[in-house]
Amino acid sequence: MSETSTSAIRRLRGRGAGLVVAGTALALVTTATVTAPASAAPNPVSVLAYTAKERKEALAYWTTARIKAVGKSVDLGPTGPKAKPYKGTALKTVGRLFFVNASGADTWCTATAVKSANRSAAMTAAHCVRRGSSPGNTNTAMVFVPGYHQGKMPYGTFAVRTAATPRTWENDSVNDISALTVDADRKGRKLTDVVGGQAIAFNRALGGTVSALGYSATRPQRGEELLRCVGRTKKEHGTQVIPCDLTGGASGGPWLADFSTTTGKGTLVSVNASLDSLTPTKMYGEILGATAKKVYDRAQQV
Repeated sequence: MSETSTSAIRRLRGRGAGLVVAGTALALVTTATVTAPASAAPNPVSVLAYTAKERKEALAYWTTARIKAVGKSVDLGPTGPKAKPYKGTALKTVGRLFFVNASGADTWCTATAVKSANRSAAMTAAHCVRRGSSPGNTNTAMVFVPGYHQGKMPYGTFAVRTAATPRTWENDSVNDISALTVDADRKGRKLTDVVGGQAIAFNRALGGTVSALGYSATRPQRGEELLRCVGRTKKEHGTQVIPCDLTGGASGGPWLADFSTTTGKGTLVSVNASLDSLTPTKMYGEILGATAKKVYDRAQQV
């Protein structure tokens, strides 16, 4: 959701300077933004593509020690009363999304494997991929670790091959949603063949109860454990909102409707996008409509 004059909504990049590791930086590598030819109508979807070399380097970069260090480097205060440690069947589909941000700092978001034609798509927030209204500021060294829990990576690490976002996010900070396409794992297995995929719904009516999940950088978890809010959605400021106090690191985490802690399955209807204040009580997420569908379709076709 874009900043508006009627609310103090703040992006889930952490307080102050964001989720950064002081003194840690990765030289920014070149990424390619796929654009339509000058003679064609503007493509509503912007695609950030990482080369095979960049993807290999990303897998090498995110060592166990580096992952441990980035979590220890951030403390966004105590976990709020609405966010509880997730209890239930292990969620293979939800994991931490590690990357180096446009400022050169190690950080993370949350992402979710979803059902897709190529069995390789995951959903997150657009601000986990690139800064809004700033086409040149993109993130690098991006990998997805599904099922992450307290240092354990039971399903391996998947390098992000492409990241699709709405063109409106790239240019105007509108529609904070992204769909990732990831490589097969080291054994050649595709993402959802390994962890399964959540269903995803577009143009779904608001008003139902959802579970919002994410790897918040609040203590004591500090990104090491999946947290969950449960609330009923309503429309506000052109987006949907639920009561929730997850914060930085939970960005991009799924909103799952009809969610069962027994099966670990639900239907993704949005992702964590922004908060109402520095001391959050509300979580905002985009209403997944035609634009989000185009972003998702682009990712599942790569």
